[in-house]
Amino acid sequence: MKPSTLLIAVLLIISSCKKNNSENQNGEVTLIRGEFILIEDAAVIKGNDFIYGVVIDEAALELAEKIKPLQREEYDMVPVVIKGIIKSNPNQGWGEVVEIKEIVGVSAPTSELPTKIKASETQNTSEGN
Repeated sequence: MKPSTLLIAVLLIISSCKKNNSENQNGEVTLIRGEFILIEDAAVIKGNDFIYGVVIDEAALELAEKIKPLQREEYDMVPVVIKGIIKSNPNQGWGEVVEIKEIVGVSAPTSELPTKIKASETQNTSEGN
């Protein structure tokens, strides 16, 4: 399975979790703090208790360029603060999307990268002992 497909599947599962009811969803600009990632033709912003798809427009592409130098890996999510409009998603995917209106700030990720385990190229030969 491709890493991007796996990431999207995980994000869809997370999207079914509890949503923040205090978020403004009537077309007004809302301050949103979360982690952002853009992969190919999908963008996501994930907070502690929400996940939104992101409308890919000029502002989303600008944000993707700003986070690129801070990403340690291709699929690293970067903390951002934006102002945007939360809308229902008429398309397939996330139930709600955010349209970015202003990029307030971008910061470097603080958590460590996940540990990667690589298979050894030589097999352990302790079977005959």
